Amino acid sequence: MTTAKPYLTGHYAPVADEITATGLTVEGHLPPELTGRLLRNSHNPKPGITPTHWFKGSGMVHGIRLRDGRAEWYRNRWVHTPALDGAPYLTEHGPDLTASTAGTHVIEHAGRLLALCEANLPFELTADLETVGAYDFGGKLTSAMTAHPKEDPVTGELHFFASSPFPPYLIHHVSSPDGTVLESQEVPGASAALKHDFAVTEHHVVFLEGSVTFDPAEHSGIPYRWHDAQASRIGVMPRGAGGAARVRWYEIGQGYTMHLANAYEDARGRVVIEGPAVGREGWQRSWNWWVGTPDRGAEPNSGSRSRRWTVDLTTDTVREEQTDDLTVEFPTINEEYLGREHRYQYALSFPDDLGIGNHTLVKYDRATGARTLRPFGTGRLPSEAVFVPAEGATEEDAGYLLTIVGDLNTETSELLVLDASDLAAPPIATVHLPRRVPAMIHGSWIPDAAL
Repeated sequence: MTTAKPYLTGHYAPVADEITATGLTVEGHLPPELTGRLLRNSHNPKPGITPTHWFKGSGMVHGIRLRDGRAEWYRNRWVHTPALDGAPYLTEHGPDLTASTAGTHVIEHAGRLLALCEANLPFELTADLETVGAYDFGGKLTSAMTAHPKEDPVTGELHFFASSPFPPYLIHHVSSPDGTVLESQEVPGASAALKHDFAVTEHHVVFLEGSVTFDPAEHSGIPYRWHDAQASRIGVMPRGAGGAARVRWYEIGQGYTMHLANAYEDARGRVVIEGPAVGREGWQRSWNWWVGTPDRGAEPNSGSRSRRWTVDLTTDTVREEQTDDLTVEFPTINEEYLGREHRYQYALSFPDDLGIGNHTLVKYDRATGARTLRPFGTGRLPSEAVFVPAEGATEEDAGYLLTIVGDLNTETSELLVLDASDLAAPPIATVHLPRRVPAMIHGSWIPDAAL
């Protein structure tokens, strides 16, 4: 008897079809400023297909359309890339950048919806989530694109990068608000280390290289492994043309950071970076789950912990500290503060087994040090919390947290609209969805004005 892969069971069990449902039931009241689409993306292989790694499953985008206090529709669609129909990424002519799972993230830029996977080109979707095709910024993008681009809330520019296990290892791109690629720079000093996320500040671009690097001996389909000999480093590059030539790399304690909450420059000009990180055992524990190994192979309490790195560009030193002891991931903020100092950040706290335990939404107040927890109950898994500002907001946390909660007890899902300023308050609104929505990775709130 073959044991089902963990990423095909429980919260992560894929759905077998695409549906559209209209006129969803709403409890409470949807704020009028929630006029747009909540889009979520994750890996959802076709029925009968068992990928060798969770990240190899084909991308499926789930969307909920809100307007005028109504939940008009829910729909889910596979991203129809060549990989969905079995086309290989590697061909006799080299990598096929269109053979994407497109299953990590979904964003809006310059009026386009883009489904992202870091090894490939983005894929454009319509407002109804139908696939348009691979998008290369008018022929200007000839490399892969990170699944975690950053839009500067002041300039509207989109920063993104391409990471490769072969030279050039790292290329930084900037696109204007209208979708024109303004600059592309190879970043010297980078290595074949896995780079999943990065950050921008007002004056710098920040890259992280952890102790996970390219290894052709890894046969899960994602050729990366932990290597003690691979130094963990932070690269700080000045923004603007020619900035790559002035990048500085700083070695830090061994570890790996999958996602960053934010980065900014403090009053002394130091670059401060925050996000959860794992050590060797924590990485291996996650990797074993991703490849479907029955034995998790590491201590249960080795999960990711919140960290802060403070880079002093004057003394060329880095201070590293753990800022909390909860196992957390998927950090988010009010993105109007992206690249600038923020007071509040949010994250999901996971039980050690990643199973049906009591998952919790966490809010951190960086000014007071307070930590607020909102548990969801056994068998209920919330998605990454997306912050949407309230209309006319003057406080950073004046707004809403949107999260899709899957419930294994009832095999259902619901969209919760929570008051970001008061996690203990009852939901402002609950939208009942027509099916259990599988656990997802990343997503975005796309207001109508953006499209």
